[in-house]
Amino acid sequence: MAKSFTYADSGVDIDKGNRFVTTVKKIAGETSRSGVMGDIGGFGGMFSLNISGMDTPVLVSATDGVGTKLKIAFMMDKHDTIGIDLVAMCVNDIAVQGARPLFFLDYLSMGKLDIDTATAVIQGIGDGCREAKCALIGGETAEMPGMYAESEYDLAGFAVGMVDNNKIVDGSEIGVGHQLIGIAASGLHSNGFSLVRKICFDALNLNVDSYVPDLGTTLGEELLKPTRIYSEVIQSLLRDFPIYGLAHITGGGIAENIIRVIPKACNIAIHLDSWDKPPIFNFLQSAGNIADLEMMRTFNNGIGLVMVVPETTVQEALDRLTAMDEHVFVIGEVLDGKTSEDRITWKS
Repeated sequence: MAKSFTYADSGVDIDKGNRFVTTVKKIAGETSRSGVMGDIGGFGGMFSLNISGMDTPVLVSATDGVGTKLKIAFMMDKHDTIGIDLVAMCVNDIAVQGARPLFFLDYLSMGKLDIDTATAVIQGIGDGCREAKCALIGGETAEMPGMYAESEYDLAGFAVGMVDNNKIVDGSEIGVGHQLIGIAASGLHSNGFSLVRKICFDALNLNVDSYVPDLGTTLGEELLKPTRIYSEVIQSLLRDFPIYGLAHITGGGIAENIIRVIPKACNIAIHLDSWDKPPIFNFLQSAGNIADLEMMRTFNNGIGLVMVVPETTVQEALDRLTAMDEHVFVIGEVLDGKTSEDRITWKS
């Protein structure tokens, strides 16, 4: 008699997946906020838009992953912070347009569902959602045998926020003389890790347990520091100060992200000695013999968020941010675009 195959024979355990949904429901429930309708487990997550106080509400969405930083989590077998990175990479992108994050969805795919690893990942996502004050309302956990190396997985995130049309931060009011305020990053955040891995593991033959005196910690602990979530900082300042432009410093680094919000009629000057760079960046630049411009277009170099404000607002904004325990720096200014063919002038 021919064998009767089941889905489990192919490596997909439906019952285990169903049990995991119970864990996800608990974590998601801890992120609930006004607007959430229903529970995890339906075909789609529902969110009721409370549009009181908005003349023309606009939804803002973003999707992202955490790149090859996942490899560091695999090497360390530490999975409880990578979900924070995932939330940060998505909610920061909508927050810089003035939007308040509303809800988040995730996609987690593994060759074989490991309950402990998956729970740690989702718990990190829940931690990030609570910090961003957005709800985890749904997602997908997939077992895909043969797609991934053992103990590896992939992650993607999706965030939706809302802003009143007349309060969108789009850079259109930026003008000559406006100042650039940089808010410190927590480290590498989630960009440039392919180059980081090449330098640290291929060129230097280090491993995640290697203690690096320049860093004062092990390499793995430094590399796995989670990405900062800036949404609440942004909302606090938008309530009281004119913010004409906001840039999340992600892939493309300082060199390519700030200029995205600057009108074409303007250029900017960046003062390279105006902020404190965490040791990881000097370590990587020296070890990899990386040119200055390559550093600026690959990494955040210690600045995770940049805001453009009028000169008259600078000190008040700095005082507010400092009171919020943020490390902040005036890193540059907006110039007349006619002064140079280069959009960015780098000053020592």
